[in-house]
Amino acid sequence: MFRGSQGLLGVASGTLNAPLSMAWRLKTGGAVKSSAAIAGGRIFVGSCDSNIYCLDLKTGRKLWSHKAEAEIESSPLVLGQGVFVGTMDGAVLALSADDGKPLWKFMTGDKILGGPNYVNTPQGPHILVGSYDFKLYSLDAATGRGNWVYESGNYINGSPAVSGGVTVFGGCDAILHVVSVTTGKVDKQIPGGAYIAGSAALDAQRAYFGHMENEFWCVDLVKGTNLWAYKDRNFPYYSSPAVTSDRVLFGGRDRRLHCVDRATGQGIWTFSTRGKVDSSPVVCGDKVVVGSDDGRLYVVALKDGAQLWSFDTGEAISASPAVADGRVVIGSEDGTIYCFGDSPR
Repeated sequence: MFRGSQGLLGVASGTLNAPLSMAWRLKTGGAVKSSAAIAGGRIFVGSCDSNIYCLDLKTGRKLWSHKAEAEIESSPLVLGQGVFVGTMDGAVLALSADDGKPLWKFMTGDKILGGPNYVNTPQGPHILVGSYDFKLYSLDAATGRGNWVYESGNYINGSPAVSGGVTVFGGCDAILHVVSVTTGKVDKQIPGGAYIAGSAALDAQRAYFGHMENEFWCVDLVKGTNLWAYKDRNFPYYSSPAVTSDRVLFGGRDRRLHCVDRATGQGIWTFSTRGKVDSSPVVCGDKVVVGSDDGRLYVVALKDGAQLWSFDTGEAISASPAVADGRVVIGSEDGTIYCFGDSPR
């Protein structure tokens, strides 16, 4: 799923070697802004050609594709035998992970950009997804039946994070919403400082997120107070953060990747690219992977931000990398899905 876990922490297991080599690439019929999900040796990713693709991680061979009725920028959620994804016409699609056949469809009132999340309940898993119709939906994963709807004050652009019985998301109403996953009732509404376009990461009852008025925040969800704010230059933060035990990493529209101290918000290092960094970084071992609007995928050292490797796709990368089994999968606005690993093919 997007960011690899319910808390949207952006941390991948295992290690990653650098430099990387291209393992394979697959051309789609439109820009790829969807971030891939990797599960069971397979890749699931959407494209602006309205298809969701299932590919073999090792070879890139297409196992199946399903054509929706609108473009797909949302990142898929793979849960059990189902694949769940939002579309630009407001649909939540549930497909069979085995062959891509439709299982159910639920219509919201506007486009869906953020990837779905989930929560396990005694009745089975529920899918959580936000829409530009201002609403967050809880849907039964098996049937698509609605459980509850929570209405915010403006567009919901990112993915809802889940931890400790609540789901947390921001939106264009400049509020960080803390909502019970069981009832859909509001727990807290915390002022977010400005429009929150990205997704928050949750860990140890703290939420980490950037906003469009040039600051990155850490909020205590119990007290409902801001613990620290990081501000460097007057550029917004659209990227979702990666959170490790002691660091927080996020991209900025100042063309840089930022690394700050998790406890204090003090800056540790920055890494400069040639374009805005809306892509959300992934930490794997001692390395960080991120894309940039300059068209490049970068691997840098977690310790000090030193560049270890890069690859130029020729078009902007707004998707976020997915990392598994020593491989990196990312889409580019050139319409290609790329896979990089140790051994070239």
